[in-house]
Amino acid sequence: MTAADILSADILRAQILKAKILVVDDKEANVRLLEGMLRVAGYTSVTSTFDPHQVCELYRQHRYSLILLDLQMPGLDGFQVMEGLKEIEGDGYLPVIVITAQPGHKLRALEAGAKDFVSKPFDLAELRARVHNILEVRLLHLETKRYIRELETSREVIRQKTLQEFALARETQESLLPRVVPHFENFHIDTYYSPTRFVGGDCYDFLQLNSGEWAGVLADVSGKGISAALLSSMVLGALSIEFRSGTSPQDILNRMNLVLCEKSLPFQFVTLFLFVLNPEGDGQFISAGHDPVYLFRSETGKVEKLLANHFFLGMFDFATYECRPLQLAKGDILVVCSDGLTDAESPQGETFGKKQLQNLIQLAAPDGGAVLKQKLLRAIEDFTQGTPQTDDITFIVIEKYQ
Repeated sequence: MTAADILSADILRAQILKAKILVVDDKEANVRLLEGMLRVAGYTSVTSTFDPHQVCELYRQHRYSLILLDLQMPGLDGFQVMEGLKEIEGDGYLPVIVITAQPGHKLRALEAGAKDFVSKPFDLAELRARVHNILEVRLLHLETKRYIRELETSREVIRQKTLQEFALARETQESLLPRVVPHFENFHIDTYYSPTRFVGGDCYDFLQLNSGEWAGVLADVSGKGISAALLSSMVLGALSIEFRSGTSPQDILNRMNLVLCEKSLPFQFVTLFLFVLNPEGDGQFISAGHDPVYLFRSETGKVEKLLANHFFLGMFDFATYECRPLQLAKGDILVVCSDGLTDAESPQGETFGKKQLQNLIQLAAPDGGAVLKQKLLRAIEDFTQGTPQTDDITFIVIEKYQ
């Protein structure tokens, strides 16, 4: 960053000449000479003291832009004065030019925090150049700090605005999810949804159909954040419209696949598990590239896996989708989840995994869907031990209780 980036040349020169300067020397002749040389150079705010003990208190009161400090003074030398100034100037920047006739003192003074030195006997050109340079550096140092503070303030304003917008986006997305878990005859439903960020690519929904059946869906859009959330919202909206119009599940997904192939970004696709059931538990499902869905059979105590039988949505425009039969008896429990659950990581980097999920379902499902949900959440919490999510975690648990 250059001076022109912060201050114009005229403003910079004017502020330099108005800088408050303190001259410190125990010899009156030296003080008067330095005061005169500075005033001739155009500086308008020059004061002085013969007593080095006064320097720190004067600096507290006036915060000089520059102190011309003699090193060899009786009672309190210039090095001791600089130590006192360091305690006052918290950022460690001492606006000090030392005055010395001893060449060996110059390096020691710079190491002690002085910014420059002026040799005795005084040379007017040298004095003017060194004073001007230090004041310019000091002024730009202060302006840079101010600029950084303003930049940090602006960044914080932007951050807060972004957080507000993300919060609004999350509220908007969650408003598309079922506000209340619906009740369908002979079925009990439990759900869980936790996006990685403010918004996520997972979504689910349930719809009562005119036929007396009801439909459920869980979809997982590739990626995270706003782009995934927008696509998942579009998927939910399209499914709702199509189901309400009486379209069959296979036709809905055939149409949706073509739309996604045309409208979504090249790297985006959707995995989806869609099912339709009647009150007796008879129905059908389509798994479009989705993770295995687990079906606990209460009669045998075993867990069946419903595997994907079709491509992801939005990947191939030639893909077609067909339903497969699904049947739930009394006590059976269907568990549909996104891969964020099985990909949840422990502090050691291990994943929760499909096998552990299946074992947990087999052990907990006999106690019912509500108990299964709570044990599943506890198991994930114990496994991850606070490790941040790497993906959205969503699951739905459907229990046929009659």
